[in-house]
Amino acid sequence: MVTYLPQKREEGLKAGTLKQLFREEIKKSYEEYVEQIGKEFADSTAHFQDALNDILADGKKIF
Repeated sequence: MVTYLPQKREEGLKAGTLKQLFREEIKKSYEEYVEQIGKEFADSTAHFQDALNDILADGKKIF
C-alpha cells in the first residue's frame, strides 16, 4: 500500500482519514493475513494492527 499508493497515504496521514481511504486495501490484506496464519492466531495477537501502525501510519497509533 505504501509503495503503490504513496500520495493516497500522505493525504490520509495529513487529513486523518487513513482508515477510510485504505478501508478496502486493509480488508483484503487482513483476509490474506488470516488465510496465511489462521483466524485463531490472528485474533489472539495485535501483529496486523502493529504493522499497520508502524508501516502505513508511519509509527502513529491509528489502528
